[in-house]
Amino acid sequence: MRNIADTLARMARAGAPTPRDTAPSRLTPLAEFGTNPGALLGFSYVPADLPVNAPLVVVLHGCTQTAAGYDHGSGWSKLADRAGFALVFPEQTRANNPNRCFNWFASEDTAQAGGEAESIAQMTETMIARHGLDRSRVYVTGLSAGGAMTMAMLVTRPDLFAGGAVIGGLAYGTATGVSQALDRMRGHGDTSDAALVDMVRSGARGHDGRWPTLAIWHGGADATVSVANADTIARQWRGVHGVDAKAMRTERVGTAVHRIWSDAEGRDVVEDWTVPGMGHGTPIDPLRGERLGVAGPFMLDVGLSSTAVIAKSWGLLAAARVETAAKPASVERVAKIAIPVSPKPAAKPRTEAPAGIQATIENALRAAGLMQ
Repeated sequence: MRNIADTLARMARAGAPTPRDTAPSRLTPLAEFGTNPGALLGFSYVPADLPVNAPLVVVLHGCTQTAAGYDHGSGWSKLADRAGFALVFPEQTRANNPNRCFNWFASEDTAQAGGEAESIAQMTETMIARHGLDRSRVYVTGLSAGGAMTMAMLVTRPDLFAGGAVIGGLAYGTATGVSQALDRMRGHGDTSDAALVDMVRSGARGHDGRWPTLAIWHGGADATVSVANADTIARQWRGVHGVDAKAMRTERVGTAVHRIWSDAEGRDVVEDWTVPGMGHGTPIDPLRGERLGVAGPFMLDVGLSSTAVIAKSWGLLAAARVETAAKPASVERVAKIAIPVSPKPAAKPRTEAPAGIQATIENALRAAGLMQ
């Protein structure tokens, strides 16, 4: 049996709140985007000189974050200005989840109809229609709970998204409740390759077309969502694309290890980026190269902008050159900024908690966004 204190500490880190956003939002509220069965909020960013038939990127924040805060930290809207693409930012509410986590472990919210995944799809369709965007160039990315929801979007809407990028996330369908979610976050509970693929095909309801490409990003020292989950996601998506695990090429970009798998047509369909020494968060590079993002809790300056690299892999920076730091951040520096120090406790729900150890466990579950 796992050590309870260790489990509670990890869950507390998963739900550690970020500081209140101080930068003004660059986003615009998205109104009237459908029936919104998942009761989410929506925000958009459209550059003033957006070209005709431009691409669209859907960006999903992590637990305790807001759409505006994630944009400020990751730099997506600034890159959209430079490269000419539109953005939509779904945002979780405290009514749905006390710590603003997308409910990636709830089957009703990760199916094609009736929950948060459908709300995100409605926002995406609304943006395409309102701004005349290119339906063949729609992408989705997210961090942590937003990363797990990114997987849900690729599975439930494979015809809508050309590609996705999951950062510190988890494979689709591997958790259907609190207990399983905790085990998966810790890297426990292995699932066979065949079962992983079956989960995707079941969620996609008979999809027989081309599958979206996928980039996986994870910190090698992630103590909130074990890096073992990156391998699980890669196994699931390689199986979906039918590519051989051994048919891989590897390169180093700064400190990061980049592995790529291609299909029979030579198309790069699955990528895996592991940043040694990095904890739980989005890799950014605010001082060098593309100069995107702002460092802070779960926004980690490791000398490599995942935002720019992901956009380039999708062809959004066609004529632009994504630079990487000549001197990437040291592993020691990354380790110091990887996990926020002395986080404030998450706000308690207004319901009265039971006494004793049960109260302690339930409060930790709420802090991790795994219990309402």
